[in-house]
Amino acid sequence: MPSNKNTQGGKAFGLLKEQQRQKLEEINKEYLEDQKYRDEEDLAEKLEGFKNKYAEFDLTDEGEIDSMGLKRMMEKLGVPKTHLELKKMIMEVTGGSSSNTIDYRDFVKMMLGKRSAVLKLVLIFEDKANGTPCKPDGPPPKRDIASLP
Repeated sequence: MPSNKNTQGGKAFGLLKEQQRQKLEEINKEYLEDQKYRDEEDLAEKLEGFKNKYAEFDLTDEGEIDSMGLKRMMEKLGVPKTHLELKKMIMEVTGGSSSNTIDYRDFVKMMLGKRSAVLKLVLIFEDKANGTPCKPDGPPPKRDIASLP
């Protein structure tokens, strides 16, 4: 085996992920310093959540969510979409640019913007659904005959 060849694929992947997270963090700092978003409440927390959500679905680790990453995201959220619907969603987020990917800047603009893109609505719904439990924890409260309807 040649000694100059790096055979630790896991370590290289970890370094790649760390570089990607640093790039996303730099973009987050730009948004935190931007006057346009100064009045946004809990901006730092929102950007951290956006960064984590974005990194989760960036399948190629190139800093862009392609149609397969978006398809995986929609399926995980329980809202599967067809290929044409995915293309339409990408066009809606990117503003009609010719690329078939969503970069992090477009993703953050969509999430912080006033326009209601389908992807934004689905992600917000998913966050609300995960944030509130559907039924209380623990055993049900004791009831007697008088409390029944």
